[in-house]
Amino acid sequence: MPKSVWEKLAGDEAEAIVFRRPLQEAVDFDITPMIDVTFLLLVFFLVTSAMDVGRAVELPPARFGKGMNPSQALVITVAYEGEESPPSIYLSDGKVGSPLPEAPDQQRSQILAAIRDSIAAGKPRVLLKAERKVKHKNIARILEIINETPGVSTYVAVFERD
Repeated sequence: MPKSVWEKLAGDEAEAIVFRRPLQEAVDFDITPMIDVTFLLLVFFLVTSAMDVGRAVELPPARFGKGMNPSQALVITVAYEGEESPPSIYLSDGKVGSPLPEAPDQQRSQILAAIRDSIAAGKPRVLLKAERKVKHKNIARILEIINETPGVSTYVAVFERD
């Protein structure tokens, strides 16, 4: 095999030529502005969002009827607690405070007292909010208690469709 010109000139001491790569500078990406924008967005969404997670109840959708202002009525909320346990009843808009005791007689007396106080405060309306999974017999029992008081308008809350 014939030798190349370089191999002839270098003789037996021929070595491969190694080229060094130029050192590259480390590229630093400044992420401080991106972090600032991220925190500003986080603060914006925290300030503008409504924190009603614990108060929400899942209402059935509306088919007919008209809306009313809950601030002009006594709101009674019936929350679903599972298939085996009775629903919890709250004398507030949502799951706020402690529920009424499970004894039906105590529930009846406390609901009637709350209705009397509401009428005395100039609110002759009762808005019943019940979650979708609450059985009808529980809602009917509460409606019977509400209807024992004369002069009270009863409303049942539903989810309004657009």
